Amino acid sequence: MDADVRVGIGYDSHPLVSGRRLILGGVDVPHHTGLSGWSDADVAVHAVIDALCGAADLGDIGTLFPADHQEYRDVSSLVLLGKTRELLKTSGLAIVNIDVTIMAESPKLSSFIPDMRRSISKALCIESTQVTIKATTSNGLGFIGRSEGMAAQAVALLRKTVG
Repeated sequence: MDADVRVGIGYDSHPLVSGRRLILGGVDVPHHTGLSGWSDADVAVHAVIDALCGAADLGDIGTLFPADHQEYRDVSSLVLLGKTRELLKTSGLAIVNIDVTIMAESPKLSSFIPDMRRSISKALCIESTQVTIKATTSNGLGFIGRSEGMAAQAVALLRKTVG
């Protein structure tokens, strides 16, 4: 018998490159580099999708939205998040809460976090109070510390819906 609540963990990372917009949590963040990837490469939303998929036993973002499918080329990750929400609904699961940590050396993200919370919660049709986002640096260590890329991790708690 399935549990009434389920937890999933997600992680994503992408390299930083010139000539791309930086999209984090569905928000366009002014910066001299952006994240490279097949879609908009939003590491925060990708980590959320993987956390939701893990909790719902749906595989992962690459299984649901393969990088070799042209329909996902440069697509907003919020579109993919909305599709994930529909899969959760079909599976009889509701989101209790999501917690995200974005790891980036720069830019400073604190002023963008309220918009990220609203963006993610809107795509998932949940209250913004159900989405927590934090940002941290890696204190100069590793690929994040050298500003070669960014990463995010997320945890999602789901519950079975009644009926």
